[in-house]
Amino acid sequence: MKTILKSTYVKAFLLLAVIFVTASGYAQEEKAEKKLSLSGSVDAYYQTNLSASDTDAQSFGSSFANELGFAMGMANIVAAYEGEKTGVVADITFGPRGDDATGGYNLNQLYAYLNVSESTTLTMGRFNTFLGYEVISPVGNFNYSTSYLFSSGPFSHVGLKADFALSESASLMLAIMNVTDVNNNLTGNYSLGAQFGIAGQYLNLYYDNGEALGFEIDYTGGFDVSDSFYLGINAALADNDGEGFYGAALYPQLGLSDGFTLGLRGEYFGTKSDVDPEKSVFATTLTGSYTVENLTIKPEIRLDSWSDDMPYVDADGLATDKLSSFLIAAIYSF
Repeated sequence: MKTILKSTYVKAFLLLAVIFVTASGYAQEEKAEKKLSLSGSVDAYYQTNLSASDTDAQSFGSSFANELGFAMGMANIVAAYEGEKTGVVADITFGPRGDDATGGYNLNQLYAYLNVSESTTLTMGRFNTFLGYEVISPVGNFNYSTSYLFSSGPFSHVGLKADFALSESASLMLAIMNVTDVNNNLTGNYSLGAQFGIAGQYLNLYYDNGEALGFEIDYTGGFDVSDSFYLGINAALADNDGEGFYGAALYPQLGLSDGFTLGLRGEYFGTKSDVDPEKSVFATTLTGSYTVENLTIKPEIRLDSWSDDMPYVDADGLATDKLSSFLIAAIYSF
């Protein structure tokens, strides 16, 4: 009897040991996954002008995707290390898109954060702007080319911000920063930022003393009209002692199948100045988005039409207020 009991105890002990070791392995693996994560993207595209010769090297007045023929976007690697209350993010970019966005620093974002409580987070370092509907990474945008509103506003900030979760649907962000898109503060001037969000709608404010952008107020939001139809909205106004810009954009997107979505960006954008004549442009961009696993293919047709300005040359070499192009982009995210 004792032998049988002893054997039973040994088997039970061995079983518990196996369960413990296995559970510990899973726990350590899960903990490791939570601690360090790597993600990123690679993108490239081909573009040709429809209304003008490619040899004239004309491009739209917005940022990124302005090269003709086959061209690179950027390689983007994001490393995030997360602790129980603290963490860091290093967002590294290589390529023309990243160079234009960071001024050649190759660091899109680099910041540390502290979760002071379940509803309050402090972040310090370089982080992407909270203004605007679009972002630097093409993974976060539906259209591959970018809008004039996004191109004219800030890209990134260096400073300290505090995010507050006011409720399940409301949030508040307050920030003190260097002036927009400046890494080193050589003048002693700072900027202030604020964002109030409720139910997916955001009101954004930026202010400096005229050192860079001056003042900008920006609304970003969107609505799920149906299960397959989404409408995004962006509107902004910026003023720096009489100089600035204004505009609005609509982003309707229609899901046609599990892998294909068709979207349109219709944007009206204008500049205002006490010295130079005011200019405005209506830009229409039609983009298809087809996804296979982690690869997204985006064919896109864009037409920009300026009023009271003729910044382009058509196929006959004559001045014109319009420029149209076709591009197809390949974006791989991981």
